[in-house]
Amino acid sequence: MSSAGKRRTGRGRREKERRDDGRSSGESTTPSLRQGFWLPPALTLALVLLSFVPRVRASSALTWSFWGAALALLTWQAVLFVRLKREPAGSSLRIALFPHHYVQASMQLVVFVYWGLYWRPVSEFVWLLVAQLVFAYAFSMLLAWSRRETYALGFGPVAIIFSTNLFLWFRDDWFYLQFLLIAVGFLGKEFVQWHRDGRSRHIFNPSGFSLGLFSVLLIATGMTSELTLGEIIASTQGTGPHMYGVLFLVGLVVMYRFSVTLVAGSAAATLFGLSALYTAWTGVPYFVDSEFPAPVFLGLLLLITDPSTSPKEPLGKLVFGGLYGVGVFALYAMLARIGAPLFYDKLLCVPLLNLSVRRIDSTVRFLQDSALWNRWVPDWAPARSNLVHLSLWIVLFGSMTAMGRTDGTHQGDRVPFWLEACDDDRRNACDRVVQIEGVFCADDSGWSCNELGGHYLRGEIVAPDSAQALSWFARACRLRFQAGCVNLLEPGTFSRTVPKVLDLRLLLREGGQDLTEMSEPELYARACEHGWTFACDRVGRP
Repeated sequence: MSSAGKRRTGRGRREKERRDDGRSSGESTTPSLRQGFWLPPALTLALVLLSFVPRVRASSALTWSFWGAALALLTWQAVLFVRLKREPAGSSLRIALFPHHYVQASMQLVVFVYWGLYWRPVSEFVWLLVAQLVFAYAFSMLLAWSRRETYALGFGPVAIIFSTNLFLWFRDDWFYLQFLLIAVGFLGKEFVQWHRDGRSRHIFNPSGFSLGLFSVLLIATGMTSELTLGEIIASTQGTGPHMYGVLFLVGLVVMYRFSVTLVAGSAAATLFGLSALYTAWTGVPYFVDSEFPAPVFLGLLLLITDPSTSPKEPLGKLVFGGLYGVGVFALYAMLARIGAPLFYDKLLCVPLLNLSVRRIDSTVRFLQDSALWNRWVPDWAPARSNLVHLSLWIVLFGSMTAMGRTDGTHQGDRVPFWLEACDDDRRNACDRVVQIEGVFCADDSGWSCNELGGHYLRGEIVAPDSAQALSWFARACRLRFQAGCVNLLEPGTFSRTVPKVLDLRLLLREGGQDLTEMSEPELYARACEHGWTFACDRVGRP
C-alpha cells in the first residue's frame, strides 16, 4: 500500500475510534458540516475585539499578547486555506456534548464564582478568561482540520481552560505565555497518545500536562514569582467562608456522575493520614495552615478525576488517588528544601500519574484474576458500589470537618504559634516562620519585613546576610514601619516592636478573610485569640 493510502487508512481508523468513543459516552452528535471554516476567522476577530476592552487596554504588553495570538491564528488559517484549495475535501465539524466535559466545566464555574465573591481579581480576570476560551476553540479547531480530522464541537475547551486557570495565571506583562500554556495542553492531547482498552487515547489530562510541564520550566528557570500569580492564587482560594464545604459539594456532583469517588477519597484520606502522623511526631502541622490546603483539595476533586486519564477499575482508582496523596506530600517537602514555591506540589505529579495508568490497570487486572480476589471482594453493580463509596467519602469529610481539619480554625493560621514552635526548636518551625513572614511581607506587612531583616542580621535561624537584612529593613521603612527605618539608619542594631493595625489586618487573615472593615477593638480581640499577648492587654483580657 502507498504511503498516502496508509495515511488515509490511519486517519479513517482514528475517525472511527473517535465516533465509537462518542457513542459509548452517550454524546449528542449531528451530521458532519462542511461549512464551518468561517468559525476560526470569527473567533480570531472576537479575540482582536477583546483586546480593546479597558481591562486589556490598561496594559500594552497584555494588548500585544492578544494581537500576537490573533496574528498566529490568522497565519495558520491562511496556510490551511491555501491547502484546502488544493485539497477540496474541506473541513468538517460535529456537535459532541460529552457529559464529563460540561459537568466538569459547570462545577469549575461554580468554584470561580464563589472564589470571585471574596477575591476581587477573579472578577477582573473574566475578560482574560473569555479570551482564552476564544483562543482555545479557534486553536483546537485549526489543529483538528490541519490533521484532516472532523472537529468535535462541545465543552471540552471550556473544561480545559477553567481547569488550567484554577491553578495558574501569568501576569499581564507575560500573558502571551498563558496562550502558549493553552496551546501546549491541546497539542499534548492530540499528539501524545497511546492505545488503551483497544482505542487510541490521550495519555495526559490536557490541563495537567501543560501545568506540569510549565511548572518544571518555571522552577528550573527560577523566575516563578516574577511571571505568574500562582502563589497568590493558592493563598486566596480558601478566602471564602466554608470554602472546603463548597468544594466538597462541587466534588460530590462529579463523583456521583462519573464514579470517581475512590480517586478523590483515597487522595484525601492519604494526605489527611500522613499529615496527622507528621503532626503527632513533630508537634507542628505539615502544611502551614491546614491539614491539606484548599488548592490541594481542589486538585484532588477536579484535576485528577478526569475519567479519560485515570484508571477504570475501583482498585486502580484507589491506588491512583493514594499515589496522588503521597506525591503531593513528598513534593511539598522537596519544593521547600530547594526553595521553590510550594504551590507546585499539586501540579507536578499529575503527568507522572497519568503515565502510570496503564501499569496500574494491568496490575489490577492481574489481581482481579486471582481466586482470592473473586472470593473476598463483593461483585456489586457499579452504581451500587459508587453509592457505597460516596457514603464513605461523606463520613470521612464529615469527620475531618468535625475535627476542625477543613473550614475550622487551624493552629497553623496563627503566627504566634510558629514563633513559639521556632523558640522550642520544633522540626522545620523556624523555616516556616521565615516562609510565613516572607508571604506577609510581600503583602505589605511592615512588621513582617522588619522581622525578616532581624533574622538575617542576627543569623540565628537563617544564614547571616547583612545585605539581605538591609533590603528587608528598607522595605519595612517604605511601608512606614518605624522600627524598620531605625534599623536602616543604624546598621548592626535591631529595633523591633509589635505589629501595627495594618499589619494585624494581614496577619490575622485566617483562611484569607478580608479584615479591612473590622474595627480596631474587634481586631485586637481577634489578635488576642490568636496568641498576640500585647493585644490582650489592649482589650483587657488575661
